[in-house]
Amino acid sequence: MADSQQPQAQNWNELVEQWNEQFIESLEDNMEAQAQFVESWSEAVGEVSEENEISDGVEGYARAYETWMNASQQMVERMNDALEGEDVEMEEFRDVWLNTANEAFKEVMSTTAFAKMTGETVGDVLELQQQADEAAEETLHSLGFATEGDVVEIGDRLVELERRQHAVEQKLDRVLEHLDEQ
Repeated sequence: MADSQQPQAQNWNELVEQWNEQFIESLEDNMEAQAQFVESWSEAVGEVSEENEISDGVEGYARAYETWMNASQQMVERMNDALEGEDVEMEEFRDVWLNTANEAFKEVMSTTAFAKMTGETVGDVLELQQQADEAAEETLHSLGFATEGDVVEIGDRLVELERRQHAVEQKLDRVLEHLDEQ
């Protein structure tokens, strides 16, 4: 009888050890995700100067942090349920972290600090794109190729020439009509 209990105890110990390892791994992942989150948030808020934006950013971070803490509590509760014999699937732990990450980032992305940072980033990218376009146009000019600006300029000139030609034709028609009348 003692021999039959030993494999069950060993299986139980292996299960508990597996749960403990996964819990520690999840906790480490949680801490790492929080550290990355704080770093990203501090970079975003670091450039914000207005008090309202800073306040909004801090509130967004606080809501996100609360979301992470609720997830941690949920993980501990589910771990305890598993240790008490409840059938808890591993996917449930993954889902908790994925949903929590989505919620936490949603909290931060809805702040004015994040919006300001995003707007500044888009502005910087557009400025870099304009500089790259100007450099490409200068390079094409130096190689003797026509650029988009050149083609647009030629198109504008053609439109102006057509307008002038039309005006001359109208004047000529009036002169001819006047001569026919005499």
